[in-house]
Amino acid sequence: MNAPHRHTADATTVEEGLAIQEERSKFDSQAATDLAMQNTLLTPRFYTTDFDELDAVDVSPVRADWDHLMERMRADPNRGHFRKTEDWDAVDWEGMDEELKAEALDFLISSCTAEFSGCVLYKEMKRRGTNADIKELFSYMSRDEARHAGFINDALREAGVAVNLGFLTREKKYTYFRPKFIYYATYLSEKIGYARYITIYRHLEENPDKRFHPIFKWFREWCNDEFAHGEAFALLMRTDPKITQSFANKLWIRFFLTAVYGTMWVRDHARPRFHEALGVEIDWYDLEVFAKTNAIARQVFPIELDIDNPRFVRNCRKLEQATRDIAAAKARGGLGGGLARLAGMARAGAAFAGIYTMPVKRNAVPESPRMEPVY
Repeated sequence: MNAPHRHTADATTVEEGLAIQEERSKFDSQAATDLAMQNTLLTPRFYTTDFDELDAVDVSPVRADWDHLMERMRADPNRGHFRKTEDWDAVDWEGMDEELKAEALDFLISSCTAEFSGCVLYKEMKRRGTNADIKELFSYMSRDEARHAGFINDALREAGVAVNLGFLTREKKYTYFRPKFIYYATYLSEKIGYARYITIYRHLEENPDKRFHPIFKWFREWCNDEFAHGEAFALLMRTDPKITQSFANKLWIRFFLTAVYGTMWVRDHARPRFHEALGVEIDWYDLEVFAKTNAIARQVFPIELDIDNPRFVRNCRKLEQATRDIAAAKARGGLGGGLARLAGMARAGAAFAGIYTMPVKRNAVPESPRMEPVY
């Protein structure tokens, strides 16, 4: 009798989840792994940081909220959730419109890479640390991200492709960020991930005929993990007021808001058929996600981007067009392509600056950052 198939959904530690993925890597495809290996402005990156500085964090200033969050994460409400069940509808990948198939696979591969990027970073924080509070937090977050990545990879295998996550860990280039930059970037990544997934989930609740892939049914519980991870980074930032309140760090917060929002706009507009199949107008969707993220981030950020300012969408469109022109110039190659690429990069930089230099809205940060998902 064959041994029962082990599944990442049941893994209680990140190590167990990664071991299961390694077992299955022989089924993974080179094409998907190559796409995940790319390092561009729009592809998810792998990060490393100053682990000693992180290990020295004292969570005493937020102890009550910290213990409440750890109790919730320790309970592990999503154990066993991220697996195919009878609710998983068959997907006709062979009969799917080719453009939609390409964009759907790009979405899944990018999502898998982003989730696994978090898993690798959090696992390393857990492995290197001696601070019991920090080690416990990152053990739970790496566990969750390993499940998410494994679940998406299961969906990809159904299409005949998958990402070799073990190869990615060993071979993908790592970018160094100081802990505070990790906080800004990852907090926004987790919260905007929550806003993205819950917006799609609620839309498909009202329009189930637009659910062209079953993975969207799993987004609500997924959102709860994303939200909790964001809460953890909000608490880490609240351990030291300078991280969000000093003049220089407010400039950095503005930079990361601009980068995360701008990247999402460009990436989403590169998948028109995907959003059309969902029945979602891309401009509306992105602005809705930005509005939710702005509202959530008031728990910790003293400033937010004014997405109602006409300069915001205008420069997002310029950034989108410049990015397309850069890709076209790179594909063309030669001297002409190189010059066109430089021109595109200059226009992209100007568009980024146009968003970054907009007047920001200022927020009165609440005494306690604790929030519950409400959307």
